[in-house]
Amino acid sequence: MGVLQSAQRGVWRLMSSQRSRDNAEWISALTSTGQAQEAALADLREILVSGLRRGLAAWLEPHSPQLVSLAEETTQEALVRILAKLDTFEGRSRFTTWAYKVAIRIALTELRRKQWQDVSLDGMLEPGREEGREASVLDPQAGPEATVEQRDMLALVGRILQEELTERQLAMMQAVALRGVPMEALAQKLGIERNALYKMMHDARLKLKRRLAREGLELGDVTATFEGSNTSGGRVVKGERT
Repeated sequence: MGVLQSAQRGVWRLMSSQRSRDNAEWISALTSTGQAQEAALADLREILVSGLRRGLAAWLEPHSPQLVSLAEETTQEALVRILAKLDTFEGRSRFTTWAYKVAIRIALTELRRKQWQDVSLDGMLEPGREEGREASVLDPQAGPEATVEQRDMLALVGRILQEELTERQLAMMQAVALRGVPMEALAQKLGIERNALYKMMHDARLKLKRRLAREGLELGDVTATFEGSNTSGGRVVKGERT
């Protein structure tokens, strides 16, 4: 959050040095044609490139060719997306803040994809990297009863995963959900389209949902086990706020 806020402050400083536009003026200019739209796009492009160079410095060496190139390429794609989704802007923030969030999401997705592009398929699907999964899921503030409940739920979900999914499906779900492998990168290594991988993941989730139903559970029951718990005198009080 600190990185995003810092970059946004940079965006606001840059904008203040240019001709100021309020939200309505940005929308009006970008939905118009001719010189008005071209001027607005040029200003917005400058704002986004500057903001991305600040924001991406948390992940890449400042002023490096990789950072500069990523900021430029991302801005071009972001401008296309922003124009296509102007009608979704609700005016709850500065227009430039909203536009920057669109751009930084694109940049970080691309950065993650590039980080995985040199990893082999076997490396993406390699098992045995989930040793810290339980520690990262269990609530450290939960009392002993809730901790036991959470461990039991993890064991049940693990057993269902092993019994219901093929070895390949399980490996793909672990790669995407636990190790953060981008679906685009995994699909490329598999030699299939992203939509085909999405369908495979969707089919696997349906299997899990049906099995949970047979166990008398819903996905909400699983997530609720790890959310909304409070401790009071060492005893867990679920569903209450103290």
